[in-house]
Amino acid sequence: MLRSLGQRPVTGSDEDPRVAELRTAVSRLRRELATLPAEFADRGIAEDELAVLAAMVAGGVPEIPRLRRSLLLIAGAIGSVSALARALAEVREAVEGFGEPRRG
Repeated sequence: MLRSLGQRPVTGSDEDPRVAELRTAVSRLRRELATLPAEFADRGIAEDELAVLAAMVAGGVPEIPRLRRSLLLIAGAIGSVSALARALAEVREAVEGFGEPRRG
């Protein structure tokens, strides 16, 4: 993958590549969750938080603390659903691409 070589994908605009990567990962996880036939107790939480993440990346560079909170909620909601493990890992990796929040 490009990231392993220290390169970023070209998006054709001035968009932050981290935002594009997160948008792609969130979109994939949302699609996979939508096609998953199994119901589970926290599915609604996962769907809501994925919608929050999608809205954040649509607005540009999101707030890092909010990204991390959403990731924790999503992971807690679907972490045991093995069919979603790879897509969830991609979202986690994309969130980690934003690094640590800046302190004061």
